[in-house]
Amino acid sequence: MLAFWIILAVLVFLVFASLLTAFVCFIRIFYSPTRVQSDEFSIPDGKIYEEYREGMIEWMRWVRGLPCRELSIRSHDGLTLRGRYFECRKDAPIELLFHGYRGCAERDLSGGVARCFALGHNVLIVDHRGSGRSDGHVISFGINESRDCVSWVELIRREIDPDAKIILAGVSMGAATVLIASGMELPDCVVGVVADCGYTSAKEIIKKVIREMGLPADLLYPFAKLGARIFGRFDLEETSPREAMARCRLPIIFFHGDVDDFVPHSMSEENFSVCQSKKRLVTVKGAGHGLAFPVDQNLYLREMKEFFGI
Repeated sequence: MLAFWIILAVLVFLVFASLLTAFVCFIRIFYSPTRVQSDEFSIPDGKIYEEYREGMIEWMRWVRGLPCRELSIRSHDGLTLRGRYFECRKDAPIELLFHGYRGCAERDLSGGVARCFALGHNVLIVDHRGSGRSDGHVISFGINESRDCVSWVELIRREIDPDAKIILAGVSMGAATVLIASGMELPDCVVGVVADCGYTSAKEIIKKVIREMGLPADLLYPFAKLGARIFGRFDLEETSPREAMARCRLPIIFFHGDVDDFVPHSMSEENFSVCQSKKRLVTVKGAGHGLAFPVDQNLYLREMKEFFGI
C-alpha cells in the first residue's frame, strides 16, 4: 500500500513539474504582455543595429508624418487586429507587410514603407496579434498569424481595391507568416511574396535559441510545444514555412543577410531549395538580422523590380 502512494506521489509530482515547465516555456516564448503605447522611437536590441539607428528613426518619423488610413480586422478567434494603409499612387500594387517576433509595425516596417514608395507601391503595415496596437497576448510563430494574413487580403479586396495586385511581404517571423500563407488558398489578386530572413520552422528556430542559451534543446522543446498547446491553444507544428513551400505556386523572392546570427542564412537557402514556384534568393553581404534593406537599398530595389516587373 505504501508503494502505491509513493508511486502516485511521484506521478503527481512529474505531472506538476511538466505543467510548470510548460507554463514557464509558454511565458518566455509565446506570451506577449500588455503593451504601453509610447511616442518614443525604438529600434531592436543589439549592437548590429546601432549603425542604422538614426536612419531607422528617420524612417519612423517620416512615416508618422504621412497621411494614412487606419484599418482593422476581426480575427477567426475574435481579436481586433490593426493596421495602417499608405497610398503612394492610385491603382498601384499593394504590399501587405508583416513585422518580426516581439516587434511592431512602426519599428520593423517603416523602412518597408520607404521601400514600397521607392517602388511606387502602396502599402498596408499591420501589427501582429499580441503586438503593437493589436489585441491578443499569444505569439504563434506564424501559425495563427498566417490565417490573419488571409483575412487582411480579404480586407484589401473589400475596402481598398478589389482589383489590386497584392504582394505579401514580411521580415523574420513576418516572413515565416507570409510563407505559410502562400501555401493556403489565396485569391488570384495575390501575385507574389517577399520573404526577408525567414526561418524554416518554429521548431528549428526555437531549438536554436534554446541551445544558444546553454540549455538542452531536445529536452526543453517538447515542453515548449506542450505550453503552446495548453496555454496558447495552438499546435506549434501544425505547419511551417518549409512545408508550405511544397504547396506554394506564387513567385517568391527571398532576401537574407550573410552574417545573420539569429535566423541563419541557411534557413532561407533551405526554404528556397524546397520552393516549387518561380523563385529567387538574394544574399545581402554584410547584413545582420533584418538589415538586408538598410545595408544595400539599391540591391534590394533592383532585385524587386527585376523579379516582379511591377
